[in-house]
Amino acid sequence: MPDKNIIQDERAAIGLPIRMVVLTIIGMIGFAVIVSAIVNAPTAPRPMYATSNVTSITLPEESGNTGLLEITVSNFDGEPISRCNVVLRDPSGTVAAGGLTDSSGQVQMQLMNISLPIGKREGYITIKTMADGYLENNDEHFVKVIRG
Repeated sequence: MPDKNIIQDERAAIGLPIRMVVLTIIGMIGFAVIVSAIVNAPTAPRPMYATSNVTSITLPEESGNTGLLEITVSNFDGEPISRCNVVLRDPSGTVAAGGLTDSSGQVQMQLMNISLPIGKREGYITIKTMADGYLENNDEHFVKVIRG
């Protein structure tokens, strides 16, 4: 059997370098688009929580005021969240108050003339906190209210 030169037909190699360059450029553009999409993706909202200077309030009669509640809103690293909207509701759901936290994540609020639902001796003040970049926080059992 006579020796055959494996590369007898050079037509397959013509234009090969330019094809490799074009495919490399297209691949790099695709890679850049994917990296750009990952870098510019919005960040997931972070959780936050609120604390108060009191854990319970005793009403001397059927209705009364809460006194001054000092509320602190922070993230789970303990950093204060400023410009956070805070909404409180009394146990009966009829009285509400709102406020905005300062640079130290604090706001002072008072609920006036709150009452418990009819037939109940205890209930809870609820809180709702909202801030840009954070998950909305709802606590249905924020501060306990007891009829004295």
